[in-house]
Amino acid sequence: LSNMAALFGCGEAEVWRRVYKKYWDVVEATAKAKKPKLLQLDKWYQEDLPVLISSRPDKHITLSELKKLMEWKLTRGKFRPRLQQLAASNAEDAVQKRSRTALGLLPDVPAAVAELSGLKGVGPATASAVLAAAAPALTAFMSDEAAESVPGLQPVQYTAKHYALYLDKMANQAAKLNAVDPQQDWTPHRLEMCLWATATATKLQLPVLEDLKGGDTQSSDCDQRPAKKLKTA
Repeated sequence: LSNMAALFGCGEAEVWRRVYKKYWDVVEATAKAKKPKLLQLDKWYQEDLPVLISSRPDKHITLSELKKLMEWKLTRGKFRPRLQQLAASNAEDAVQKRSRTALGLLPDVPAAVAELSGLKGVGPATASAVLAAAAPALTAFMSDEAAESVPGLQPVQYTAKHYALYLDKMANQAAKLNAVDPQQDWTPHRLEMCLWATATATKLQLPVLEDLKGGDTQSSDCDQRPAKKLKTA
């Protein structure tokens, strides 16, 4: 893919799936290149945290999980050390109470974001990371890389309004892909993973997505024409 915004405009589910299958290759390459802790943190966020949250009758996160989530967020994207300090300064009770209330408010995502944003160091972007771990079908983490890849959202603003615009576009794109893909497993969260991988591989000039560049990818698979419905068996 020749630029970061090209993938978002692609209506071919197969192209997105090829990128998605490369996600962990990009994480590993990024970890080796400049962020050694990223692989471990990303595995925890993508695989362990959702299980921890869903295993609790009253779904919530703990202070230690918020601190680790913030470490993941700052390692995966832009490093802002002040946010780490602020997040760590929250009381355990406050984190559990607000996250429990926020997750109970779903599917009202704006209300859930507002509730989580009452915690110190937590804005809409960090709130979206908590929600995406708990409800990936409803929400997506607003990473810089993904938001910058969505047409019409530049410059990225860390506001509830901007997140609502971002999530609306991500949800619409996921619905379009599910309409043409028999597997129908596209979620806003999965789209974020694809956009992050593409943007990061492009920025770091990683070779892991080389097979998606050039050739006929742009001219045929990823043009702006409506995607054809895939045949199902």
